[in-house]
Amino acid sequence: MNAKLSFGAIALIAALGACSQKSQDTTANAVTDIGSDVGNTTSGAIDAAGNVTGNALDAAGNALNPTPTGQEFADKAAKSDAFEIAAAKLAKTNAESADVKKFAATMIEAHTGSTAKIKAAAAKATPEIKPDPTLTSDLQSKLDDLGKLKGADFDKAYVDGQISAHEDALSLMKSYADKGDTPSLKTAASEIAPKVQEHLDMAKKLKK
Repeated sequence: MNAKLSFGAIALIAALGACSQKSQDTTANAVTDIGSDVGNTTSGAIDAAGNVTGNALDAAGNALNPTPTGQEFADKAAKSDAFEIAAAKLAKTNAESADVKKFAATMIEAHTGSTAKIKAAAAKATPEIKPDPTLTSDLQSKLDDLGKLKGADFDKAYVDGQISAHEDALSLMKSYADKGDTPSLKTAASEIAPKVQEHLDMAKKLKK
């Protein structure tokens, strides 16, 4: 009788152990599944948040640096050309380096040409656009300061200013060629941009 009880007790214990192990396995699988779901959900949420943040930053960037209208672009381009030509004329008398003087002569010819191209493109717009070449107070101040220098001091200031001015002009041309609202001016901007890049490269070589 005792032997039968002992065997029964052993069988019961074994059954309970099996049930316990099955329960543990089920719980572990459930926890693993939950963890996987939470991980996927969290990852998805992070991706979504990243996209929202990226879109918000792009929108903020566009708001801070909007593409100029046709009139604004034509005015900026005209002022840039006017400044380049005026600064180059100063170099004819104030520069010391023959290379700087040669570069300045190239700038007068090139920017006279881009001025004509912008005017022609602006005239094709509907309604017609008339570029305003009047220098801003900032550009006039830079020109006045440049005019006070001579020799090597002029050469350094002129070349540094040319690098900065052509970087700004290149950004303007590329931006308008890509997103501008006036077809004729977009075409002009796309044609002028490579020339501006050439001038920028020339100025950087002069600096070296």
